[in-house]
Amino acid sequence: MKIKTIWILVLLLITGLFTAACGSDGQRSTQSVHAKPHIVTTTTMLTDLVQVIGGDYVTVEGLMGAGIDPHLYKPSAGDVNKMSKARLIIYNGLHLEGKMSDVFAQMQKAGVATLAVGETLDKSRLLESEEFDGNYDPHIWFDVENWMLAVAKVKEALIALEPAHKEQFEQNAAAYISKLNALHSYVQAQAKRVPKQSRVLITAHDAFNYFGRTYGFEVKGLQGISTAAEAGTADVRELADFIVQNKIAAIFVETSVPKKTIEALQEAVKARGFQVQIGGELFSDSLGEPDTPTGTYTGTIEHNINTIVKALLAE
Repeated sequence: MKIKTIWILVLLLITGLFTAACGSDGQRSTQSVHAKPHIVTTTTMLTDLVQVIGGDYVTVEGLMGAGIDPHLYKPSAGDVNKMSKARLIIYNGLHLEGKMSDVFAQMQKAGVATLAVGETLDKSRLLESEEFDGNYDPHIWFDVENWMLAVAKVKEALIALEPAHKEQFEQNAAAYISKLNALHSYVQAQAKRVPKQSRVLITAHDAFNYFGRTYGFEVKGLQGISTAAEAGTADVRELADFIVQNKIAAIFVETSVPKKTIEALQEAVKARGFQVQIGGELFSDSLGEPDTPTGTYTGTIEHNINTIVKALLAE
């Protein structure tokens, strides 16, 4: 038996999931009809989304806080306990939460409902990645149109969970879709302010390919799609040469990735006799702190495009 599998089983035994699972269906069916369904989410983006659509009719508990890297996140015994008691677990999927896949599988076996939002999208909406042996890039939220599709899937899941509030969920989803349409148009307009030849986005890791496809940017990351793969000297050298050859104005750090990799890239460019600015901090795999402008999905996307455009135009 693999060590990882043993570790998962130990966590499940600690939380008493195997014992509780035998009566889980009965326990859930006898819950008060007035109790709000308890939903556990993984990333901050999904926590925000479920809170918007669910409103006052669900209780949402996010496992990952601001600045947490989902690629590297390992669930604690407490996390497993929370998931075991949930009516529904909503996660991104597509291997974003790479160290949680065994836990999700065990939860499904125990009868806990799950929704992998990224895996519900039509394959035509997804980008394949050679890095993941032909699997798909999990950073779907950087295409606002993809996030609109995610809204629809979450709405359907909430209606199935709590049909008595179908009308409210539909109203919340419709209002949010309208807001996302406006955001999508805003990002398009801002992106077009940058001359086509200058639309090059260089970041700490390769998270922005959906953004690049949708809004017309060439995207390069120092690390790969997953932050689990560290950048090597050759990666820094190759990207530094590209920056110098193409006279790139700015590169960007990310809130959920250590700054040292981008700072090393900046130094490598400087050693070649060229100056590239760090254009600011982008939110990639996490939203900002709650109750701040970047603590929501819409606020984060708006911050990112404004930061990118300002830096590339040297405003």
